[in-house]
Amino acid sequence: MQITTGNSFQDSQLQRAADAIAGGGLVAFPTDTFFALGADALSAAAVAGVFAAKGRDPGIPVPVLVYDIAMAEQVVSDFPGPLHDLANLFWPGALTIVLPASDVVPDVVTAGTGTVGLRVPDHDLARELIATVDTPLTGTSCNVSGSQPTKNAKTVRQQFGDKILVLIDAPCGENTLPSTVVGMSGNRIRLFRAGAVDIDSLRKIVGDIVVE
Repeated sequence: MQITTGNSFQDSQLQRAADAIAGGGLVAFPTDTFFALGADALSAAAVAGVFAAKGRDPGIPVPVLVYDIAMAEQVVSDFPGPLHDLANLFWPGALTIVLPASDVVPDVVTAGTGTVGLRVPDHDLARELIATVDTPLTGTSCNVSGSQPTKNAKTVRQQFGDKILVLIDAPCGENTLPSTVVGMSGNRIRLFRAGAVDIDSLRKIVGDIVVE
């Protein structure tokens, strides 16, 4: 496993991680919440590698990180107006929006649900990595299933070792909660998981939200 350190977002650091992802490998990188386990989210084989590394149940959907709304629109079949409004206001940020997936998204990502959870991370390095590899990345937390998400690169190394080709050892953001998750059910917006973005902030934009 290669380890890149420091706060500077040098092209060489990002390129090593991008090359690993382009080759189907896994990388660990900081986000605004916790370290993420990144792979090409449009490659079924790469995403299967994420499940294997984490020991994760393949029946659980994988969250996906995108660079911006334009990249999100490339992987969904519909982006309802109220959710688009939330994306405009809370992206980049710790808000995951569940949307109908287009055909380019592998079934292993959606776990057969037909939907994909997307967000734009509020972290310069994470967005630069997505831009460099020019594909959506898996955004599942970089921890073995059953353990807690981490902001500590040492913990990532201990848990994953050489399963990860590149670890970008740089600080995560200050959020201590995972992302808030919302989506549509019929004509209503639903809160699927409470998190870093509080529900009252969302309600100010879209009105009533059904809490699961």
